[in-house]
This record gives sequence, structure tokens and C-alpha cells, in this order.
Amino acid sequence: MRVIPVDSSSATLLVTKLPETKVRDRQTGEIAVDPVTNDRLMVLELVFIAQGGSDMIKVTVPEPGIGEGLAMGVPVILSGLVARPWESEFGGRMRHGIAYRADAVMVDARASVQG
Repeated sequence: MRVIPVDSSSATLLVTKLPETKVRDRQTGEIAVDPVTNDRLMVLELVFIAQGGSDMIKVTVPEPGIGEGLAMGVPVILSGLVARPWESEFGGRMRHGIAYRADAVMVDARASVQG
């Protein structure tokens, strides 16, 4: 699977949904974990503002990478952000998208001071 590094240094990222435990299998309730570290995975939603536009994205982060002080609307920094294109067949229909993963998410203290 192709992994594409994402440079978010010139973007503004704002929390729109606080981190929640990522569920691997909705039918069984199995929690998603990192296959290497066995850390529980969390997912949060952000608005990604750059180049005159914005998009809502969901980002998966290992639980130890969730920084202190996250709150709705708070500007954040993502460390190690990558995008992974995916596609799968579900119910006879092809679906595709981009999955985002980061090593860590933390409050952007620089933006808080400027704001």
C-alpha cells in the first residue's frame, strides 16, 4: 500500500470532533490497535484549511500520541501525517478514499499565543 507524506506546516488545523477509540469491527466491537506497538488507536476529526479552501478529515493517532488540552475549535499540529489511498468492495460496490494517520496530535501553542 502506498503511503504519501503530507506537509501540513502551512495549513491551519482545527479540532471539530475530539478523539474517540477507533473500532476495527463494528459487529464485534473489536478495538483497533497498531500492529507494531499494540497501542490502541484513536480517531479525531479536523478541519484542514489551506490554499483558500477547507476539508474535513478524520485522522487516526495512537493513544500515546494524543496531546493534552485538546478541545473543540483548538488549533493543532500533527506530527508524521501521512495519507493512504484505499479502495474496497462492499455490498457489490467499489468504495475508495484516503485514510489519514499521524504519530501525534498536539495543541498548536504558537496559534494560541497569536490568536
